[in-house]
Amino acid sequence: MKGIYWDLFRTFFKIGVVTFGGGYAMIPLIETEVVDKKKWVGKQDLLDLIAIAQSCPGVFAVNISIFIGYKLRKERGAACAALATSLPSFIIILLIAMFFHQFEDNKVVAAMFRGIRPAVVALIAVPTFNLAKKANINLANCWIPIGGALLIWLLGVNPIVIIIVAGLAGYVYGRYIQPTE
Repeated sequence: MKGIYWDLFRTFFKIGVVTFGGGYAMIPLIETEVVDKKKWVGKQDLLDLIAIAQSCPGVFAVNISIFIGYKLRKERGAACAALATSLPSFIIILLIAMFFHQFEDNKVVAAMFRGIRPAVVALIAVPTFNLAKKANINLANCWIPIGGALLIWLLGVNPIVIIIVAGLAGYVYGRYIQPTE
């Protein structure tokens, strides 16, 4: 029984250590560890969890870890996974806060952070394109995420409104419009 908690903690701690780029950058790591290696959830389940996690308030990666931990061991599993995902970031931020004043003007450190930025963009872009492929985003329906992004960016529409409208539209489409097989 304790083995699964340790395995859950170790897995999500390892994922949490490489949080550059945030939760979306973790998706490939989560998929590799949780779907491919551990087989705790299937690929379609992970896609559903990603949709739910990004719709819920809170940190994306922590939300996913909570859902997976809960699936495996209910409340204790959820707490274990959430702690494991959050702890590395907490430790890193604590260390940076403690020592930042000593190297904030260091040109090497500034150059390192400038170098990390493009890598972070790639870490976010790759899972985004993979998610689009898995969610069957194609030329016929790519207007939905593009339109949502443009509404948020250009018109300042609240993302929560976009999520609610998209969810309702998906429900109506699936329930009343989509042809049944």
